[in-house]
Amino acid sequence: MSRRRQERMAVEMKRILSRILQEEIKDPRLDFSTVSVSRVEVSNDLSHARVYISIMGDEQKQQETMAALQKARGFIRSGVAAEVQIRHAPEIDFRLDRSIEHGIRMSSLLDEIMEEGTKSKE
Repeated sequence: MSRRRQERMAVEMKRILSRILQEEIKDPRLDFSTVSVSRVEVSNDLSHARVYISIMGDEQKQQETMAALQKARGFIRSGVAAEVQIRHAPEIDFRLDRSIEHGIRMSSLLDEIMEEGTKSKE
């Protein structure tokens, strides 16, 4: 399988998954203002897709959201298959992506360092 096809499939799946999560999932445990698809990785044979989900909130909210996504995995997979129009839809594996949280924390730490630097100069 060509690497280019893998990348195109990943981009297309990210677009479709984002739309499905916002428009079709009716689970009250999902708050769409705090959930986003950050990255999709597709295997060489397009049989598996690893979907990285970023969830803003505390640990409990993240666990509830991941449980809701795992429960809706079959519905989401069938929606992807219908839109992509491929013979076999990839198995979807949701993973929690903490990179945005990590970036926000690093930014706040840098801000604190800058504030301490300006206070010490005074």
